[in-house]
Amino acid sequence: MPKKEWFAEWFDSPYYHLLYNNRDANEARAFIQKLVEKLALAPGAPVLDLACGKGRHSKILNSFSYDVLGVDLSENSILEAKKETTATLRFDTHDMRKVIPNLKFAAVFNLFTSFGYFDSPEENQKVCSSVSDMLNSNGKFIIDFMNAEKVIRNLVLSEEKTIDGITFKLERRFDGKHIFKEIYFSDKGQDFHFTERVQALNLQDFQALLSANFKILETFGSFDLAPFSAVNSDRLIIIAELKS
Repeated sequence: MPKKEWFAEWFDSPYYHLLYNNRDANEARAFIQKLVEKLALAPGAPVLDLACGKGRHSKILNSFSYDVLGVDLSENSILEAKKETTATLRFDTHDMRKVIPNLKFAAVFNLFTSFGYFDSPEENQKVCSSVSDMLNSNGKFIIDFMNAEKVIRNLVLSEEKTIDGITFKLERRFDGKHIFKEIYFSDKGQDFHFTERVQALNLQDFQALLSANFKILETFGSFDLAPFSAVNSDRLIIIAELKS
């Protein structure tokens, strides 16, 4: 059998969720609330949480009265998310490079650096094209990505984290195009090694990617929607609108 793409293998592992189990729920809710206020979508508007993981942002979006579909490639994450399915909150497995047939959305959210996993710019363009095909007229595409320029300047090359008795050894590097994180650990007598690889996309890269189908309305550099600075910002948050 062909080897799974790194993200399909790692994100479907229970160790992924263990390593990142300290995400701040209050910060996430405050971020979504600020986005909701900025976007001013109609109550009940259909929205897509693209690469939703276990659905933490999907659930918050749904709490603001949107009709939410959360999709992710990880079958295990979606199985977990589906436990909280309601009439206005649904989940499904899906590859973000493909269009979901027969559905249109007022907004598509791609949050927490859930972009740039692929090997080629063409695959990034497939994501953007698929999103454009799934949006209503004047629909919004919201991307929350790391500020790659700052990450590269401050890259922590090696560290260890012990969580629930498992010591994760993390090694990072930048090859000129991708930021790599190599993850080593042992559990129950077995050694594991996973790789994260994310393209180091900057604002100019996103401008080029989005230019065919979208116009960028605003950019922000933090979860509280402060202005974006390539030097100082921790995040690169983009609100783009489908061209009419």
